[in-house]
Amino acid sequence: MLHTPLAKHLPHVSKLVFGCMGLGGGWNKDAITSAHLKQTHECIDNAFEGGINFFDHADIYTFGKAEQVFGKALSERPELREKMYIQSKCGIRFEDEQGPKRYDFSAKWIEESVEGSLKRLNTDYLDVLMLHRPDPLMEVDEIAQIFSCLQESGKVRNFAVSNMQQHQMNFLQHALDMPIVANQIEASLQKHQFVDEGVYAGNADGKDLNFTPGSVEYCRHFDIQIQSWGSLCQGLYTGSDLSNASQADINTSILVNKLAALYETSPEAIVLAWLLRHPASIQPIIGTTNAKRIAASCDAVNVELSREHWYALYVSAKGHELP
Repeated sequence: MLHTPLAKHLPHVSKLVFGCMGLGGGWNKDAITSAHLKQTHECIDNAFEGGINFFDHADIYTFGKAEQVFGKALSERPELREKMYIQSKCGIRFEDEQGPKRYDFSAKWIEESVEGSLKRLNTDYLDVLMLHRPDPLMEVDEIAQIFSCLQESGKVRNFAVSNMQQHQMNFLQHALDMPIVANQIEASLQKHQFVDEGVYAGNADGKDLNFTPGSVEYCRHFDIQIQSWGSLCQGLYTGSDLSNASQADINTSILVNKLAALYETSPEAIVLAWLLRHPASIQPIIGTTNAKRIAASCDAVNVELSREHWYALYVSAKGHELP
């Protein structure tokens, strides 16, 4: 299995990440319950049992309740904090009395978001702070200044981005005194545009791809960790109802299960192993709170797909042969 670029900054970091968006109840204003707290404890334990020590948050997840319930769990078992790495994101602001849904990379908002996350998570520092979605109004010098202040104060140890393309990363990096350590993008067997972009280079069939040429190569060249959200495709190939699915999705689900039997592993592990097989050393994020699916996912690090099986899955998910 290939190296994990993020390990340069977070020694011994796991190859998989547990995504915490499903914690704290739904996307509503309801209070956190004892059942939500119990679920969080169980998810943390299940992640650790499967070898995952990296937990992904965002200030907006379930309107802050995901961080809050995670912080409650840490307050009950403070010894866990030094055994894990915590990442959170900022920059997305929902509609409020001040304006519509928007993105905000202003120093004031970044600082306010970090303070809020630290308080909710019941921790003194974040291992990684990630800018959630590109802000067209971002001022890189302003971001550089607040990043330096947060790092010098010990509140944030590393900085990263999410959903950015190579030119945005490059532009931001030139202003920073510290490296961008990761970029989190939507990538999966279903959302395979990050692969298509290279395959269809110079081909008119690739003109409508929603992916920026060279972004994967940029991250590889500068050893920036690519993290993938939506990695399990919301269970599309691993047990979801396929009554309204496309023929390509049905065929891919059959193939995933066939390969799971061949490799003596779970369908979830095959779907994640497809990402892990890519030479960019992608770090998949799993968002399920189901104990069995967490365990099934964790076996992905023990699976190395052959080149032929990797391509078979890719072509099947596309629904047609390569150009």
